[in-house]
Amino acid sequence: MPILTNPNVTRSRLVLEVASEMIGGSDPEAQPDYYQAKAVLRATKPGGKTVTLFGSSTAEGIEAVVRGETDLGIINPACVLSVALRGKGQFKTPLPLRAIGVIPSWDQFVFAVRPETQLETFEDIARKRPRLRVSMRGTPDHTLHAMFDDAAAAAGFSRQDLEAWGGGIRMEGALPFPNTPKFAALLRGEIDAIFDEAAPYWVNEALAAGIKVLPLAEATMKTLEAMGYNRAIMPKQDFPKLPRDVLTLDFSGWTIFVHEKADDALVQKICAGLDARKARIPWEEAGPLPVERMARDARDTPQLVPLHPAAERFWRERGYLG
Repeated sequence: MPILTNPNVTRSRLVLEVASEMIGGSDPEAQPDYYQAKAVLRATKPGGKTVTLFGSSTAEGIEAVVRGETDLGIINPACVLSVALRGKGQFKTPLPLRAIGVIPSWDQFVFAVRPETQLETFEDIARKRPRLRVSMRGTPDHTLHAMFDDAAAAAGFSRQDLEAWGGGIRMEGALPFPNTPKFAALLRGEIDAIFDEAAPYWVNEALAAGIKVLPLAEATMKTLEAMGYNRAIMPKQDFPKLPRDVLTLDFSGWTIFVHEKADDALVQKICAGLDARKARIPWEEAGPLPVERMARDARDTPQLVPLHPAAERFWRERGYLG
């Protein structure tokens, strides 16, 4: 006997699964050909609203939500949305955004350098003007590039300064996992530094090979916090070969967000969809997406932007907020 299914569900799941494979692929180390997905829910009734969900983790997704071209966006790290809310850095005016929740992810921005650079802090780059060959992510609109530019400005230098001093930024490859050419190039001395995220996945191996991690000075951090960035500590407890805890920028959290004027009914449907499908949504750990934690402040779910009122009501009614 044939299985009765909903054709709309079959079509949408097929499209989403194919898109997921094209973006992420079966090989997590491979550089994908695509890295953003947009789902359009077309209205079937005359006058009905078409809903667009944008899986971008870039400023493009933020701007699309503000312009009304997209109803929902996702951004990592969570602090980028806080910067956008204040109109700082790459965002020239305060942007009207509200959070739905934050997908848990604990991470830090890492400024890793070879010991031969004789750098002890991030601010030493401005003071010593080294010929520093830095490798960063090949994706040009990745959030870490704007974050680096803001951190460098707060510390007293720029990308252009690095070039003028005989070094510069190489935008190449993906994450510097220990089995990647980028990581090997750092260990061989072909590059002097890697500035990237995903600290738990590569920093301990780098430290074991003699690589150093540069801390930010308190004055630099205060400048960045005034812009909306979040401070983070790389704790020696989790990175045993660090000489001490390291102050750096937070790279935690994947904030799901909407326009501040998003329709309450739509926001409620988004929240209900997350809760209903949590067992099918992958995240960094095993098990269902922990929706019950996504509106609570923690080191892996920093709440840096106010919740949309409809989202706050929904999570409170479900018992996920006290």
